[in-house]
Amino acid sequence: MVELRKNRMVDTQNASLSRAKANKEDEFYTQLEDVERELKHYRKHFKGKVVYLNCDDPRVSAFFHFFSYNFERLGLKKLIATCYQNQKRDLFSEHDSERAIFLEYDGDKDGDRIPGDHEIEANFLEGDGDFRSPEAIDLLKQADIVVTNPPFSLFREYVSQLIKLKKKFLILASQNAITLKEIFPLLKDEKMWLGANSGDMSFKVPEHYQERATRFWVDDAGQKWRSFGNMCWFTNLDYKKRHENLILYKTYNPDEYPAYDNFDAIEVGAVANIPKDYKGVMGVTPGFFAKHNPDQFEIVGITKTWFGAANKKYPQQEQVSANGKVSLVGKLNDGAVIKVATPPSGKTYYKVSGELFIQTYPRILIRSKKVEI
Repeated sequence: MVELRKNRMVDTQNASLSRAKANKEDEFYTQLEDVERELKHYRKHFKGKVVYLNCDDPRVSAFFHFFSYNFERLGLKKLIATCYQNQKRDLFSEHDSERAIFLEYDGDKDGDRIPGDHEIEANFLEGDGDFRSPEAIDLLKQADIVVTNPPFSLFREYVSQLIKLKKKFLILASQNAITLKEIFPLLKDEKMWLGANSGDMSFKVPEHYQERATRFWVDDAGQKWRSFGNMCWFTNLDYKKRHENLILYKTYNPDEYPAYDNFDAIEVGAVANIPKDYKGVMGVTPGFFAKHNPDQFEIVGITKTWFGAANKKYPQQEQVSANGKVSLVGKLNDGAVIKVATPPSGKTYYKVSGELFIQTYPRILIRSKKVEI
């Protein structure tokens, strides 16, 4: 897959995947360069393995291209791919074909090291190719490793299936998934972790997708594109970079690191500000997982109500918005809270029994395993 030049860029601000989820816009075709950049960290895991790509059209997929052209180099046993009702050569056919297919490739036969059409076996599926269908599940059970870009709107269900069947995987999703009730416990318990790369990624999207005011463009060939600034890989395949220590340079100062009012932890916020000499629990942004070394840090919890780590519950609060509007809410019970002496300028704050508070965005609670003295 050749990266096309980006033209007619409307905006470069970050877009939210929540809109895609609401509209069930799940077709985002990954670029080959992003696949190659991530897969280079896992080559040792693929020798003698069956790889299954169960969420993208194998005839135009960057994932199928990568694994078929690197089949011998990786020492694969077999490559299987399925997609949802799409038999047309066109990249995006809106799934209007009557039958879905799956492709199987077990290596080069004619010695040219190119996966030709005569070497790839195509078979019809009885159903629509959905990853939840019995046929797709049967193929999944045959696989050792699953690699794909699953539907954004079905990510929780998709991961649940992989965990239930005890499959190895490398899948692409929004970093927002980290704080989900179904996903965070898997990260905490080391049943999966983030991959080597995260951040900005661009995807081809179908012609029928609506134009966006941000992070949308059309290239010279008329192909629509979307990009997101918070993409990351989720995996349970270990890799060397994951065990590199995060270099810390800050020292703890209570004036710089306020304690939460409702959690036994301090507010750190930015990963770069983690103090090297603090023994207790610290709250950091979800982006921490992109730098997390399990040998260096312990994941203690998350500041979400469903996790149950809060040590205090607030009565109804007065919320004072940045523009001075006052309303009665219960928001302080769903996040980490910091007591302040004076109303913060230009920010939302809360009043409870005459005391003032601010609330942070979701925080991951961590503890250092290698405290520097």
